[in-house]
Amino acid sequence: MLFKQCCAGLLLLTLPAAAQDAPASVPADTKPGTPAGAAAGGPAYSRDTPVEKLATDPAAVAVLNKDLPGLLTAPEFSIFKSMSLKQLQQASGGDLSEVDVAKAEADLQALPAH
Repeated sequence: MLFKQCCAGLLLLTLPAAAQDAPASVPADTKPGTPAGAAAGGPAYSRDTPVEKLATDPAAVAVLNKDLPGLLTAPEFSIFKSMSLKQLQQASGGDLSEVDVAKAEADLQALPAH
């Protein structure tokens, strides 16, 4: 399965110290609990949204299960859950294609804002 291959390389992956220590930036017009971009009328999710955040929304879970089957059930989920789809794609060594991530992102952005 795609994610078994993709996630095998993630076991050795660690994020750069700057990415671990940097606080997440939140737009000033965003209320706590509001997805980034929703306050400005933009899409609620993007390829930069952490997988663990996507996993809390049933609609986003449906998209991920359709577009990236096995992602949320991978045994390595606890290792990569704080990563975004973009970071996963970059760390996959080509096992997770740009096309797959772009399709998932388009479908996530098509979800109604909440």
